[in-house]
Parts: sequence; C-alpha cells; structure tokens
Amino acid sequence: MNLLEAWQLYEQDKTLEGHSQNTIHDYKIQLNMWYRYFGDKDIDTITVFDLKQFLVEKGSHLMLSSLGQRIRVMRSFFRWVSEEGYCTSNPARKLKEPKLPHNIPKAYNEEETEILREACVTKLEHALTEFFYSTGCRISEVQMLDKSDINWENRSCIVRGKGNKQREVYFSLKAKIWLKWYLAERTDDDPSLFVTQRAPHRPTTDTIRRNIKIVGKKSKITKNVTPHKWRHTFATHMLNKGAPLEGVQDQLGHADLKTTRIYCQLSGVRRKMIHDTYF
Repeated sequence: MNLLEAWQLYEQDKTLEGHSQNTIHDYKIQLNMWYRYFGDKDIDTITVFDLKQFLVEKGSHLMLSSLGQRIRVMRSFFRWVSEEGYCTSNPARKLKEPKLPHNIPKAYNEEETEILREACVTKLEHALTEFFYSTGCRISEVQMLDKSDINWENRSCIVRGKGNKQREVYFSLKAKIWLKWYLAERTDDDPSLFVTQRAPHRPTTDTIRRNIKIVGKKSKITKNVTPHKWRHTFATHMLNKGAPLEGVQDQLGHADLKTTRIYCQLSGVRRKMIHDTYF
C-alpha cells in the first residue's frame, strides 16, 4: 500500500475516534512533509533508517519539543498501519523521542498583567485579553467558541479541548463586560464568538495569536506575548492565590494532575505561603 492511500485510511480512522479537526490538520502538515520527501512510496519499503534520515535532514533545526511531536505522529501512523495489517513491520517502533529539559512555563507577573490589560485599545483586544486571562483556555478552544456557547448568567461556557473532550470554564466579570461591549458593536451575523475584522468570519488561530501579539507590542513589555502564556499566567495566579490544584486542573482541562503541578514551581509565593501556614 502506498503512503497516500494508507494516510487517507489512517485519517478516516482518527476522525471516527473523535480527534479534533485541528489535530487532523496538524497531522496533515506532517503528511505533506513526508510526501515531499518520500514521494508516494510503498510503506513496506520505508525503513527505520529512512525515517531517521528524514528527521535529521528536515528536523535538525527544530526545538526538541517540535521534533518530539514529529516522532509521535510517525510512531502513531506506522503503529496503526502495522496493526491494521497494511504493512509487514513497523519501522517507527524503535524511534525514541528526545529528552526534554525540565523548563518551567513562564507567566506574566502581576505588574506585567496590568500593563498588558491597560495596553488594549479596541474592544476586541480587551475582550480577548480578559477572556484568555480569566479562563486559561487554549487558543484552539477560543477559536471554536460560538456566541451560543456562552452562559451569561453563570459567566461560563462549554469548550471543546484535546481529544474533543468538553468542559465548562468560567470567566471574570471584566471579561463578561468587554465581551458584551465587543459583541454589541458587531453588525455581522456570524455565530462565532470572535470574528475577523474584515469580512467577519471565524478567525484562524494565527489571526487570534496576531491580535494578542499586537497588544504585546503596544505594552512594550520585554516578554513574548502569546495566548498560551496567558494560560500559564492564569494557572500561576490562581495557585499563588491559594486555589486548590484540582480546581485549576479542571479549568485547564489537564488529564493528568502532574501537568498542572508544574505551575506550583513558577513562583516562590505559593511555597512561602504554605511554609508560613504550616511551619
């Protein structure tokens, strides 16, 4: 079986398993790179040496986390085609992900947070910033939100996270006010909670990321300003103010509490609070 045909079957299977369209899109980017490198090759002729050569030639410039993602997709695909009987062996079986350094996610401190909020000019910038900060949502979750997903009375909404899992998240009163003002100035009929400014329609994640970056440039703070750093900031500030770890885990949509626990290391504030309370 050739690479393209095998990939189409793999993609169909992952879609049936409930993988999000964003995940499928990311997988397709990987396929396109393989296709340009290998051509529509018979998958039974692809060896572990071929895969390693591809990773060296096309991945040596990548951050270790990005290289690891490429290897995970390779292992997933070749494991699937092997288990389904479309190839006689799994050439990716012995591929190992690079060991990642234990980097602690960086967040904005209280002063930087207020500077960024004050740097917002448009109602869209205010609404996006307050929503990201008070919910800790992933950019893909915000992108897919519709106006009908918002429960104004409860200041909450249902988002679809990784693995298409749904969860309820809550947002602040400030976020509610700016969202209302932002929606009131819109004249389009698009169902999306946030839309592009020209010919309003659902924005891409790149468009949302660009909007957040614009605020960062206005603020003149030295840190890179991204939606994901707002997610780190939400978790850090919640934990530093004494929020229970499990509650932050639920809001972030982490499957494993260990993932949430890394935010406890971001600042000495929480550790000092615990020390002062119990020592």
